[in-house]
Amino acid sequence: MTVTVAVDAMGGDHGPAVTVAACLAFLRAQADAAVILVGREEILQAELARAGAKPSDRIRVLHAEELVGMDEAPALALKHKKNSSMRLAINQVKSGEAQCCVSAGNTGALMATAKFVLKTLPGIDRPAIATTLPTQSGHTYVLDLGANVDCTAEHLLQFGIMGAILASAVDRKERPSVGLLNIGHEEIKGGEVVRQAGELLRQAPINFHGNVEGDDVYHGTVDVVVCDGFVGNVALKTSEGLARMIAAILKEEFSRSWLTRLLGLVAMPVLKAIRHRLDGRRYNGASLLGLRGIVVKSHGSADVFAFQCALDVAYHEASSGILARITEDIAAAGAAVGS
Repeated sequence: MTVTVAVDAMGGDHGPAVTVAACLAFLRAQADAAVILVGREEILQAELARAGAKPSDRIRVLHAEELVGMDEAPALALKHKKNSSMRLAINQVKSGEAQCCVSAGNTGALMATAKFVLKTLPGIDRPAIATTLPTQSGHTYVLDLGANVDCTAEHLLQFGIMGAILASAVDRKERPSVGLLNIGHEEIKGGEVVRQAGELLRQAPINFHGNVEGDDVYHGTVDVVVCDGFVGNVALKTSEGLARMIAAILKEEFSRSWLTRLLGLVAMPVLKAIRHRLDGRRYNGASLLGLRGIVVKSHGSADVFAFQCALDVAYHEASSGILARITEDIAAAGAAVGS
């Protein structure tokens, strides 16, 4: 079956210059995929021509005159930009023309529009933003990363189930482990909401590891880390800042003298391997879980390689039947917790 991805080609800091090139690279890598480029037709056609490509049965252009600004208020975008590239791309998922949508645009507007157009799955109160972070042994999924600042214990339960299904579907893990981010491993630690969430997760039909601390995230203790959006967003931004600081310090130290520059040349293969493993572009593509459709948010500053990674995330989710699995497992968890 062909997986069609609707792409908000105007979103992000770089717009069509990145999104079109990334889509063409994605199509070369995925023979059973197709793309709908949504945006200003004359600009998209020009980008395709520049790349030596043209519309076909695998890549077509859908004209959208409007676009949502990166700093535009979500409520205003939802109310006044009904013909934006973002809105029309999401509409393609609702109509069934596409199986998933990818945008590098305004995060708040994307979440608000996707929730309004697609609605949430049965049993899901709030969608969550989930993405992967690198670990010593591979990667781990973390959610929520900013969509829900204030969460109830039931919301955290739903996040845990959705995260487990995401890891199972994409990574082909039979029983991915789930941890609840807390200030200690003991069950008595944390605030009231976190402690209640722990009780619910222990009753749910998932492989619940228990509480995990911040250092467990990068150690790879569990496959899925659950937290509210405030904690998740702070953890993510802190991690990004730390990675940039380490890279800057290494560059500075290896540039101090001719001897350190020579040592840098000797260590270059190791440094390149480290850079590859920690390259944030490889982990680009945050899933908006809990909607009646697959929507993936790319980082606004993504380059061609990073945006292609976000397309890959959407493609693999659409190929895995993740929406039906979330619905089934949420219903099963409700029965287990209620019994």
